Amino acid sequence: MPWIEWYDNWAKPSWTPAPATIGLIWMLLYSVIVISFGFVFLQAFQGKAPRCLAVPFAINLVANLLFMPIFSEMRSVRVAVKRPDNNPRQTP
Repeated sequence: MPWIEWYDNWAKPSWTPAPATIGLIWMLLYSVIVISFGFVFLQAFQGKAPRCLAVPFAINLVANLLFMPIFSEMRSVRVAVKRPDNNPRQTP
């Protein structure tokens, strides 16, 4: 089953955006992430900013690039949205 069918079979809230809207949002988000990482990396490489400043941007870039393959190809929601503290969300 293609991943979009798998995703469409989920129970989602009524306010979930259309797939085309989600695609547009991700495209814009990835563009901003790559541009900001490039800017910070260039500043750090040229010595205009501390190199340690680029580390969080690099982690964010890698995490975002890995999210969709894990989510859509492996179909592993648990891995894709794993919380860093390994604690499950508490339900009220």
